Amino acid sequence: MTERLDTGSAAPDFTLVDQDGNEVSLADLRGHKTVLYFYPAAMTPGCTTQACDFRDSISSLEGAGYRVVGISRDEPSKLRAFRERDGLTFTLLSDPDHTVHTAYGAWGEKMNYGKVVEGVIRSTFVLDEEGTITLAQYNVKATGHVARLRKQLGVDA
Repeated sequence: MTERLDTGSAAPDFTLVDQDGNEVSLADLRGHKTVLYFYPAAMTPGCTTQACDFRDSISSLEGAGYRVVGISRDEPSKLRAFRERDGLTFTLLSDPDHTVHTAYGAWGEKMNYGKVVEGVIRSTFVLDEEGTITLAQYNVKATGHVARLRKQLGVDA
């Protein structure tokens, strides 16, 4: 079983490549509240729904001081195509060997159509300006997740 993070934990450090081939580290996110979310695959129906919900909520989230960053196992070129296709305006990071997924507890055994499989556990973490986790959510549903998250964070639509 993968270790899960909880409120008050320090966010595990990372450096990943974004959709444009630029390196982004946890240190680059310091000074901003950040919504870091892990999703299985760009351009799939559930992940598109979730990403578009973040896109549609970005002005209210940014207005409340939050940055949004998505992480998947997709290569940067696919992430760039995903951003362009769906008009996403936030950073997408590539973690092809799922090292960062594992560090955050967002990789492991899960149920998929009644079978136990190993893969991405759709998860969301809210980090404060110092990189401390203020909210950790595992096994979130793609549909309705962003609205629930905004409500939990007290961010109006």
